[in-house]
Amino acid sequence: MVTLLTALPPQTLFVSIRRDELRQLKDENLQLQQKIAHLTLMLQSSLQLDSATTLRHIN
Repeated sequence: MVTLLTALPPQTLFVSIRRDELRQLKDENLQLQQKIAHLTLMLQSSLQLDSATTLRHIN
């Protein structure tokens, strides 16, 4: 026996957030973006060093 459920319309959820909480979230977001940028630069630098080292070993 199969039970069919009717689809319900989507519901909207409203959330209240204080200004200080919003400021803290924005600050955390900025810090994470800066960390991502730093790690991306480190990764690119490491990849460039690896490729330069590989080229030296080939020649």
